[in-house]
Amino acid sequence: MLMFIRVPLALFYFVAVAVVGCFLLLFRPFNPDNSRVFGHIYSWGGTRILGIKLNVDGFDSLAQMPPSVVVANHQDNLDLYVCGGAVPKRTVSVGKKSLLYIPGFGLLYWLAGNVLIDRSSSKNSKATLDATTEVLTKGNRSIWVFPEGTRNHGKNLLPFKKGAFRMAIEAGVPIVPICVSSYAGRLKLNQRVSCTVNIEVLDPISTEGLTVKDTKQLMTTCWNQMMQTIERLDEQTSVAE
Repeated sequence: MLMFIRVPLALFYFVAVAVVGCFLLLFRPFNPDNSRVFGHIYSWGGTRILGIKLNVDGFDSLAQMPPSVVVANHQDNLDLYVCGGAVPKRTVSVGKKSLLYIPGFGLLYWLAGNVLIDRSSSKNSKATLDATTEVLTKGNRSIWVFPEGTRNHGKNLLPFKKGAFRMAIEAGVPIVPICVSSYAGRLKLNQRVSCTVNIEVLDPISTEGLTVKDTKQLMTTCWNQMMQTIERLDEQTSVAE
């Protein structure tokens, strides 16, 4: 019964925040802190509606974070609600251009200053790399990327794509991994607490002295650290439940 209340309410909240947000962002379009503000708003309400208990470890370390490439595991469309509260200051995300076609939210995403990419050709990929590198080096902003490139549905950490890591190397900025325990497919929406989700911010991985030839090694190092952390977080979640 509770599920039939929560799901429509979560959808309504998604649309309502997008509509109100579009109006408000007309007065501060493309501000680099827009994504953090609305990420936190979505997370604050969304997790409460869905009964998700969030535990975030290490978020305070992001307060003094220099421009960085933030990477996180991508599980579900609900990542907006789950991960939104962990978005650092002056951080935008990289998303597909198709997001523009989501009524209300697409406009909000664009006005928030996020980077929209077209993955249809290698030429577009090069343009995207140049644009995101410029954001990091000249815009004094960080970029949030889901390096798996698609949702893993909470089953396992998928292989990473190299774009985020090459971007960090070319811009000379650190990689900041954020790990989220597996929740996709585990929500029990008919229970008061539908799921406990543990999020942990790992220490930055420096790219100082690295070249594009080191991209694969950097990617492997990050994947290993995140996989080990997610497995540990999943064990902690299982014990707590």
